[in-house]
Amino acid sequence: MYMSNYFLYAIIPMILSLWAQYKVKGTYSKYSQIRTKTGITGAEAARKMLDAYGLSDVSIERVSGTLTDHYDPSKRVLRLSEGVYSSNSIAAVGVACHEAGHAYQHADEYKWLSLRTNIVPLVNFGSMLGPILFMVGLVFSGLLGQFGQTIAYAGLLIFGITAVFAVITLPVEFDASNRSKAWIANTGLLYPDEQEGVAAVLQAASLTYVAAAIQAITTVLYYASFLNRSNRRR
Repeated sequence: MYMSNYFLYAIIPMILSLWAQYKVKGTYSKYSQIRTKTGITGAEAARKMLDAYGLSDVSIERVSGTLTDHYDPSKRVLRLSEGVYSSNSIAAVGVACHEAGHAYQHADEYKWLSLRTNIVPLVNFGSMLGPILFMVGLVFSGLLGQFGQTIAYAGLLIFGITAVFAVITLPVEFDASNRSKAWIANTGLLYPDEQEGVAAVLQAASLTYVAAAIQAITTVLYYASFLNRSNRRR
């Protein structure tokens, strides 16, 4: 029974996560080798998209790493990785415009982005304190009885915020991709066949967020089932 639960809650989500990472890396690598016909770079495409929405005050910065691209709503800065900022590949334009889509969300006060931004401190707190409380309550439940179990459940509840965050991330990322694809299509920034490449890159990237959400949820469920079994044995 223990092994079947472990396989369901841990092994399957881990395999899904690895597959999603493989998929996004493969798709990104493929379209990173295909240059845009107009020669536009990721930074230039993002700048055009931002300016089109009146977001000239949102700056664009270059950051190190691969696929480290993100939009910082607190500083109104769009940060693009080295492989996206100056690259004129289809993948670079897709990723850059996706991040610009987050800036659109911020300007529109998109509720899911606002919620995700607001709970970041809770997520950071819960990801650190939750597991500690869970383990302390679990280890000392024999000595502390019901009080120890309460501590363990409190830790599990706090840690569960990470799963909530992962789920909230899904509509945020899907919407940013939809906004970017719509803008690219409406403006004719890329040719139709290039737009298909952008869609493929963003779809592959979305799989990583789905896998992360599944993994976060199943981790919480696994800890909950482990705690319930421990309580029944007592």
